[in-house]
Amino acid sequence: MKIHKEGAVTILMALVFAVLLGGTSWYFGAPKVLYWILFCIPMGFAVFFICFFREPRRRPTGDGRRITAPADGKVVIIQEVEEPEYFHGRRLQISVFMSFFDVHVNWAPVSGIISFYRYHRGTYLAAWHSKSSTKNERTTIVFKNEDGTEVLCRQIAGLFARRVVCYAEYEKPFKAGQQIGFIKFGSRADVFLPLGTKVNVAVGDKVRGAETVIAELAAPGTDANLNTNK
Repeated sequence: MKIHKEGAVTILMALVFAVLLGGTSWYFGAPKVLYWILFCIPMGFAVFFICFFREPRRRPTGDGRRITAPADGKVVIIQEVEEPEYFHGRRLQISVFMSFFDVHVNWAPVSGIISFYRYHRGTYLAAWHSKSSTKNERTTIVFKNEDGTEVLCRQIAGLFARRVVCYAEYEKPFKAGQQIGFIKFGSRADVFLPLGTKVNVAVGDKVRGAETVIAELAAPGTDANLNTNK
């Protein structure tokens, strides 16, 4: 276990703030109760940030056809929807909600080359809200595997999240389980798959990013993949 690079500045600021407040109160002879309050509150935030920005070691289990969870958390949506941004057609949506206590690293759900990437500014609805997928700050990433099947992954900021970090670049290859970004303080990750994809999870299931196989794409040439591309 180590601390993710995206949390380095936040943790450092909390530690410096704790030392400054505690040191200042001690220097000016503040009552012990006030000293401990001024020191322990920001130190408590620092400890929380250290836990929040943890980066666990994972053993990826996905590939070009086995779809792994893009994040740690709970499956909150499994449904057929209209995907309006890229596919402009019906897709199977699987959404994973990340609470404050989940790891907030995001991983590529499938191996492939980035065929589309776009960042959207937006609002900050609660991440479990159905409209957050199209209204909130978010990034849309499309992976094309070796047989041309495309899988869309969307990072979505939540009610308290104020920054979506994404490492995707157009035509950059990714392996399933490779880090694609980080979302700070409550969020959701959606995956959009071809209709007919085999689903291995149910709403309410807890999943581990890069390790839990949430779905399996149909074999190339089957009916399930006839509507894969735009």
